[in-house]
Amino acid sequence: MGTVSLVAAAVRDILVIITSHGITSAQSIGVCYGQVANNLPPESEVINLYHSNGIGKIRIYNSNHSVLDALRLSNRELIVGVANEDLQSIANCATDWVQRNILSYVPDVKFKYIAVGNEIKPRDAESAYVLPAMQNIYNELVAANLQTQIKVSTAIDLSLLGSSYPPSSGSFIATAAPYINPIIGVVVRDGQFGYQNLFGAIVDTLYYAVEKAGGPNVEIVVSESGWPSEGGEAATVDNASTYLRNLIANVGWGTPRKPGKAIETYLFGMFDENQKGPAESQRHFGLFSPDKVPKYIFD
Repeated sequence: MGTVSLVAAAVRDILVIITSHGITSAQSIGVCYGQVANNLPPESEVINLYHSNGIGKIRIYNSNHSVLDALRLSNRELIVGVANEDLQSIANCATDWVQRNILSYVPDVKFKYIAVGNEIKPRDAESAYVLPAMQNIYNELVAANLQTQIKVSTAIDLSLLGSSYPPSSGSFIATAAPYINPIIGVVVRDGQFGYQNLFGAIVDTLYYAVEKAGGPNVEIVVSESGWPSEGGEAATVDNASTYLRNLIANVGWGTPRKPGKAIETYLFGMFDENQKGPAESQRHFGLFSPDKVPKYIFD
């Protein structure tokens, strides 16, 4: 994997949170729990691993009931995903999905966000279903009086960005506007802002792009950020350790655009996933090996 590809891998996708409330939690780091593998520990052991390592936030990519059952009374905050293949049916009616996967687990599971679809692009067939699915899920949450507790969102990838340098020029590509604008409706130097790392520049670029698309109060959550430990150029344990250590150290400080505002960030991912691909590096983003041994030691 070349340098440009690794930059894309570092901040993998962004969760667009439709809310006017700022993220103020001091605990701003979570870890993604992907399961594209055939050698991972049982879900209950994985949740215990989160607990024993003091990881208070989890992102899962679908409503796997084995994971949700393991999360009962765990006090972990959760992003639960709506799988892309489920969007069409939920765009028609979300009552059953919300009942089975959310209401059946409230209040035992601390849902924080529902991520409706993952990295869908405007040209994808599923793009037509994202907004109505979000609206239907939100309406079900309103009916259950949970709309202030659980936020409805979607995860976008950085390919939707057009101009991104300097960050204040950030905007979405023209072809993305009909898709992203309605959803939003629901070391470089850039003027006065100085950027000491790429991560802060990328996040601020997204803030500018979202503001220009009509969402000045829309929150940004970095729902995947990581670095592979092998499988490509610059993919080493040392580089991954350095990236993760610096990321953890810096997210609490905010960005030059929004100093002091912690960036809620989810490290990608909990385990190496041996069935991901096609690039070999995609199998080596884990903080832990499948036998629960940590790859990295952080002070």
